[in-house]
Amino acid sequence: MTLTARRAARPLLIAAALAAGTSLLSACAPLVVGAAAGGTALVATDRRTAGVQLEDQNIGFKVESNMRRHFGDTARINASAYQTKVLLTGEAPNETVKQQASEIAGKVENVTHVYNQLNIGPVSSAEARTNDTWLGTKVRTALINTKGVPSRTLTVTVERGVVYLQGKVTRLEGDYASAAAANVSGVKQVVRLLDVMTPEEERALAESQKNPGSQKSQAAPITNGSEPAQEAAPQTLPSSGVEVMPIQ
Repeated sequence: MTLTARRAARPLLIAAALAAGTSLLSACAPLVVGAAAGGTALVATDRRTAGVQLEDQNIGFKVESNMRRHFGDTARINASAYQTKVLLTGEAPNETVKQQASEIAGKVENVTHVYNQLNIGPVSSAEARTNDTWLGTKVRTALINTKGVPSRTLTVTVERGVVYLQGKVTRLEGDYASAAAANVSGVKQVVRLLDVMTPEEERALAESQKNPGSQKSQAAPITNGSEPAQEAAPQTLPSSGVEVMPIQ
């Protein structure tokens, strides 16, 4: 096979591997409800506003930076923020460092809650972290392929085979997502750190899905190039400046 052919075939092989991985399902892993309060690009299908998405990114960066400054190589601490709630995963050498990590994260501006899921012990091996990365890929693929799961508004973190789900969902969506993740081969446990929508928010979401056209911006004017162009009427921008797009 030529070099060009091998390069062309590589994406197909990767896609096939992902599909095969997600089809190898084991018995359901146990579910743990961590909270049920009634990729890093800013995407339109995320149920957070663009401002909150950016704030969450900044929070995650600041928390991890502060952890490295305080603990150096003695601990491995990752931070994932959703709706200003921070999840800490990784390893701390002892209980004191674990407690200090919570305090450091809680002092970062705009952080409203800290979920400390650090393990006490030595830093995990590169092999274990590689396995977690692969497992995360399989879980995300399973969520994408599960009907009724708003995968683009969910954040998946995997640590030692334990899957942590963050996101803003309806109760039913959360159940579907948890079941899909729990059935992925290799998952030991699923911990839900989900913001469950209120009945009012669910009704608003359902209404927006029934009338998707109401959320589209006004189309640009179309003119005939052979005729004199008419001056377009000024458009009034929405006062909020941010539009929340529901998952379709």
